[in-house]
Amino acid sequence: GTPSAAAQQAAPITSAELSAFHSRSIGPAVTGGRITDVEIHPGHPSTIYIGTASGGIWKSTNRGHQWTPIFDDKPTSTFGDVAIAPSNPSVLYAGTGEQNNRQSTSWGNGVYRSDDAGATWRHLGLEGTRHVGRILVHPTNPDVAWVAGLGNLWAEGEERGVFRTRDGGRSWEKVLYVDAFTGAVDMAMDPRNPDVLYAAMYQRLRKAWGFNGGGPGSGIFKSTD
Repeated sequence: GTPSAAAQQAAPITSAELSAFHSRSIGPAVTGGRITDVEIHPGHPSTIYIGTASGGIWKSTNRGHQWTPIFDDKPTSTFGDVAIAPSNPSVLYAGTGEQNNRQSTSWGNGVYRSDDAGATWRHLGLEGTRHVGRILVHPTNPDVAWVAGLGNLWAEGEERGVFRTRDGGRSWEKVLYVDAFTGAVDMAMDPRNPDVLYAAMYQRLRKAWGFNGGGPGSGIFKSTD
């Protein structure tokens, strides 16, 4: 006889069935530029945020069928990372400045925060980071966050490394610094313990005649506190 509905649901998906699925572009088209980050609302997967290297931040509330620019009235349109606070998805952090080492790399003016899911934004400083590689938000406290700042691609400087806020971005402290040519390009948090963090440090310097990527300042760092 015909298998029951429960048996049909439990049966493994076959290669023939999977062949019916194809990837397709859902935007936000050419105006988005280079895509640097995709974030999905943890409790509402139809809501998607996209950060671009030169085309602003875009939001969809219907799984990518339509996209709305939500940062086009601000003085910058380049982003390295967008982060959603796990404990309050209405709180967003946006790090400006792309991480790519292009001759045409776009730099930003620090970090922004939204408390209303991207409807409005306020500037939180860290202008000198210029390129933000990653933002992590504490899983239970949306006012605690870490920013991986790469710093000026074209010159040495001390505003690079890992920065931490405990008051929602009103103040920042630099908690990891290597040298004037090495910034933080990425970070990860232990999902079982938010006190355990990893940071990838990257030494780089671009000039009109060439690019140095890597060096003794580069490496992986770990914090347990």
